[in-house]
Amino acid sequence: MRPANSHGKTKYIFVTGGVLSSLGKGLAAAAIGALLESRGLSVTFQKLDPYINVDPGTMNPFQHGEVYVTDDGAETDLDLGHYERYTTAVMAQKNNYTSGRIYHAVITKERRGEYLGGTVQVIPHVTDEIKAAIRELEGDADVAIVEIGGTIGDIESLPFLEAIRQFRIDVGRQNSLFIHVTLVPYIKTAGEVKTKPTQHSVKELRAIGIQPDILLCRTEVPLSKELKAKIALFCNVGTDEVITAQDVKNIYEVPLRFHEEGLDDKILELLNIWTGAPRLQPWQELVYKITHPAKKTVIAIIGKYVDLKESYKSLHEALVHGGVANDAAVELRYVSAEDLEEKDAGALLAGCDGILVPGGFGTRGVRGKINAITYARTQKIPFFGICLGMQLAVVEFARNVAGMADANSTEFDRATTHPVIYLMKEWFDYRTNQVQTRDEMSDMGGTLRLGAYPCVLEAETFAHRAYGCDRIEERHRHRFEFNAGFRKPLEEAGLVISGTSPDGDLVEIVEVADHPWFLGCQFHPEFKSKPMRPHPLFRDFIAAALAFRAAHDHGAADDAT
Repeated sequence: MRPANSHGKTKYIFVTGGVLSSLGKGLAAAAIGALLESRGLSVTFQKLDPYINVDPGTMNPFQHGEVYVTDDGAETDLDLGHYERYTTAVMAQKNNYTSGRIYHAVITKERRGEYLGGTVQVIPHVTDEIKAAIRELEGDADVAIVEIGGTIGDIESLPFLEAIRQFRIDVGRQNSLFIHVTLVPYIKTAGEVKTKPTQHSVKELRAIGIQPDILLCRTEVPLSKELKAKIALFCNVGTDEVITAQDVKNIYEVPLRFHEEGLDDKILELLNIWTGAPRLQPWQELVYKITHPAKKTVIAIIGKYVDLKESYKSLHEALVHGGVANDAAVELRYVSAEDLEEKDAGALLAGCDGILVPGGFGTRGVRGKINAITYARTQKIPFFGICLGMQLAVVEFARNVAGMADANSTEFDRATTHPVIYLMKEWFDYRTNQVQTRDEMSDMGGTLRLGAYPCVLEAETFAHRAYGCDRIEERHRHRFEFNAGFRKPLEEAGLVISGTSPDGDLVEIVEVADHPWFLGCQFHPEFKSKPMRPHPLFRDFIAAALAFRAAHDHGAADDAT
């Protein structure tokens, strides 16, 4: 057996899903990565998505959940957030491919004549392009975990499944592993667990040439030995290769439950890797903190996608992490920005200890978000504005404190005489060391500032106290910027500019000094928060919310009830 960290060839785990979507393939892949890391192995990940979009950057969050941004500026699937939160792996452009990106590469090669006049076909040209994308992970880690999006039986997934079938032949059985996530439903009226959906899903998979090595059976109830034996018999796997993936109270329990089922031992056996025992104490301590909090706080999230929590997945988890850092449970109350346009903010936000306005695009709900910001500022409730939330905090301050009655972002009003937020036509890109240009006619993706950028912090500010350093680097995904032409009058009115780009041209963080905790940032700090390493801004925001709760009667009243 090959020992851990022996610098041999990268081994590959392919994760597929059957029966229906939303079974948790991404969480399963992330949890597997966490288990392998706990045993001293290095891991990396890749998500292969079947949809034709080149990336999810222009997709409505209702269609696909949040867009997760990497350090190098890739707009990716939200599952990459799970990968980074559960492990030390750092994701990049090569860790997420879509059908659109694969076909774009194939068609570009065909137009350049690289196929020498041959007929371009799904096999071998598209499948070869997919395999080449997977091979980009070679050498990055001991184990690469590759998740195939969609469900077995989807027509758009077939080229990816054919590619990984071929890939196993290319690298050999001891260097590749197929894990299939499937559903074993519990029918309450019959009081029975049904294995037929899993049998049919595996049958579909085998029909295209893939025999799964391990089955992760998503279920509400524990699977008995008899049920595991039945699934093993009909699906052509060993009984110890049928793993119960039972629903858990919080997602950070998943690595522990998988270990109890022997999943990591089985993976190492099949991949012929030797390691020592796993170090799971940090995960055990994390789960204990989450399930046994000493305190509680209520945070209002003001958004327009409140009916789909997946739109704010990283944000949700970062707030949980902030609670862990403060030994507190964080209750999230999603409040519709559109409701805040018509109804009293005090009534809708009563009982909240902190108010957060997240990022977003478009005019819908903007007035309601500004009303929430006004309420947070005037009532001295801890406030955290992220991306658009920061921009609207500037607009609100300009209108209601600095006397600029028609202040606005040019995203919403191009005729405003006080464009405190605007589309900066030219700016220096610290990642490429080049000047970038953009305007309203640029492609939608081309007008965004994406990825990690440096920020210099001002001393004696909320931001500097949180980070404890003078310079940071955070991930961005936004189109409009703070207009430096209004910096002086806004600062004179009391707005604090606590973070800027190193050259001072880009305003990254704003604060209101005469407030318990009021901060807005252009970047998305939620993308860098991890359960074991909560982001400092979320940690301090939750600390401020807890202090607010302790100082107000509604907290004591809520606890009493």
